Amino acid sequence: MTDTGSIGENPRASGAGGASFAEQADAFRHYAVVVAVHLAVLGLWYAVTAAGVLRPFILPSPGATLDTLFQARYAWLDNVAVTAVEIFVGYWMAVVVAVVLALLFSWFRTLHTAFFPLFVTFSMIPKVAMGPLFVVWFGYGVATNIFFAFIISFFPILITTARGLREVEPDLLDLVRALKGTRWQIFVKIQFPGALPYIFSAMKVGAILAVAGAIVGEFIASSSGLGYLMIQVQATLDTAAMFMAMILLTLLGVALFGLVLLLERIFVVKDARLDARPT
Repeated sequence: MTDTGSIGENPRASGAGGASFAEQADAFRHYAVVVAVHLAVLGLWYAVTAAGVLRPFILPSPGATLDTLFQARYAWLDNVAVTAVEIFVGYWMAVVVAVVLALLFSWFRTLHTAFFPLFVTFSMIPKVAMGPLFVVWFGYGVATNIFFAFIISFFPILITTARGLREVEPDLLDLVRALKGTRWQIFVKIQFPGALPYIFSAMKVGAILAVAGAIVGEFIASSSGLGYLMIQVQATLDTAAMFMAMILLTLLGVALFGLVLLLERIFVVKDARLDARPT
């Protein structure tokens, strides 16, 4: 009897283990393709520069680009630190303010009717075109660039989060209200968990825009940072330093995007994610 029971349990354990192994194998293949494509791009870059197809001031070699990282005159550490502060502070400010405003819009219908269309209208204004105005209003410096990162990433997060908070089943809300649930309990137990897939989807878009916002700010109103450095070395056609600045900027963006993905994996189950693949 004991042997029969243990045998009966094995297929289930085997099935669960097989499914887990299949998922791990699928994830490994996915990341292997990603790494292979990136390595192929690097290989193509090296081959083109080694063959002399393009002049070095147009496309520097990977080696020449890497050499600039060890030259003190570029002050890479200081410039990366400035840009990182602008991106991360501006981005997380946008996330917090957007979620709070979306919550208020979901709580107060009059507030939503009066001001949400106004925010949609503001989101249509090209933020880059407002750069000179931002300089006049806020001056040069890190604070202005933080505001650039904030304002560019804020609107997509606000609009998508507000939509997510409205996607809750009306019957479920009516049931909780009938049970005397408070507005805060409805938000914490129903609205916010249900809106998390939308929030993280918007956060991923906002992460990309925050990087662009910070660099636009440094192009227009800065005396430090990777964007400012790119403008300075452009005058001398130092494209190797420009490429390295772009690579470091990309790494900052990847770090921010990866952090958002990690948080999404922690707080949102796989099947609930908006970008989850059908099985």
